[in-house]
Amino acid sequence: MPASFGPCLCRRRCACWAAGTGGSRGGWRAFWNQVLATPETPPPEWSVMSRSRSPWFGSRPPSFASRPPSSRSRSGSSWPLLLVALALAGCSGGGPTLANRPVVRPEPPPSPSQSPAPHDPLPITFPRDDGPHHRLTEWWYYTGHLVADDGRRFGFEFVVFRAERGGFPLGWASHVALTDEGAGRFHYAQRNEVGPQVDHSPTTAGSPDGFALTLSAVPGALASPGPATALPPPSDATPWSMAGTQEGGRLIASASAGEVANGQGAFGLDLSLGSGPVVLQHQYGFVDFGAGGGSYYYSRPRQPVVRGTVTVGGQAVSVRGTAWFDHEWGDFVSIGGGWQWFAINLSDGRSITLWLVRDATGSPVLAYGTLGAASTVHLTQADFEVAATGNWRSPHTRADYPAGWRVAISQANLLLDLVPTLPDQELDARSTTGEVYWEGSQRVTVRSSSGVAIPSLSGEAYVELTGYAPAGG
Repeated sequence: MPASFGPCLCRRRCACWAAGTGGSRGGWRAFWNQVLATPETPPPEWSVMSRSRSPWFGSRPPSFASRPPSSRSRSGSSWPLLLVALALAGCSGGGPTLANRPVVRPEPPPSPSQSPAPHDPLPITFPRDDGPHHRLTEWWYYTGHLVADDGRRFGFEFVVFRAERGGFPLGWASHVALTDEGAGRFHYAQRNEVGPQVDHSPTTAGSPDGFALTLSAVPGALASPGPATALPPPSDATPWSMAGTQEGGRLIASASAGEVANGQGAFGLDLSLGSGPVVLQHQYGFVDFGAGGGSYYYSRPRQPVVRGTVTVGGQAVSVRGTAWFDHEWGDFVSIGGGWQWFAINLSDGRSITLWLVRDATGSPVLAYGTLGAASTVHLTQADFEVAATGNWRSPHTRADYPAGWRVAISQANLLLDLVPTLPDQELDARSTTGEVYWEGSQRVTVRSSSGVAIPSLSGEAYVELTGYAPAGG
């Protein structure tokens, strides 16, 4: 990708993918080329200018209702400076993909009984909002920490993405990763699939009762072990499934040695989850991106893994632990720059989410978070500080990442030190979502704000880093 384009970003995964334009010429674009008869043309909802004319490459999708300024979040005024949709034109190394004329696709006149699109934001309601939404972009995202009976510790990530683009078929992508902390090995794999058959979510009277998503391992479902390839899963591959409700969920995914992206060997997980408290992020569960759209966002930061199995090194290991669940959906375009995302659970029951977002120049533009147990305190930029304490250079992409952090939250009298359990927890997902990112488990030590150790407190965390490595293929 030309350096002037920068990374392609859209919380929580690649905005190239979220925009449906392709993360690389041989990756996600190859996936969409199988779907669309005119691969260089965007879905008809978007009207996009040439990237050489303006920092803006599109407008709010028509399905995203405008809101009066009084309904916007406190950060709304900052986001128009951020939402330069680099991914919409810059994810490909070739020409301005979305500067082409839109597909001319006749649309039937709306039915007289058709209801107008609701104005955002709407209240988040369960169980309805656990399920899929008819929005441009959506993801269901798990990270967590597992402990075996023999004391071995693992971190895991499992995510499913959904893209809806007008009359085009639904697009799906998924990543699964396992950090074997004791063995010092990081395994990950990825898949794509096209069509509504992925969604098996239960409903009552047409309204979702949760989500149930399955990415198959049959021909036509795409997996990819490298940044510019899209290969079918091996014949012995099994489906990946993710299901959840307010009461809990089930996560099942495995990858043979041939499907694992970084050559670290076959692995798998099968986890049964209990229920956990809900945290509405950014005050009311809606992040307003100004002219760029908006995203609904809630978390379940403490879902117990009541029973589970991790398969690694040819051995099935019984595990228990805790999962952190994030769910986001909305009509939004991409942001330039990158972010650091922190999900921290302390042993006294408190959970902490922190976001630090920067623009394409590297300047900070948004910082917010949550802190809570029985109740939630919403944090602003003035309430916490994050400083990197180390760095790591990827031998795979030559990207330089921060590695280790000191987090100070003054109102909670907390000083937290986070250290990665393994330096190399980088995922090259250019073949499925168009980007390279780092996401990994952390060891957490806790002190008071004055620096005094608090031996009765411990913690565990996951950190995500985007915008440090090249995107595209």
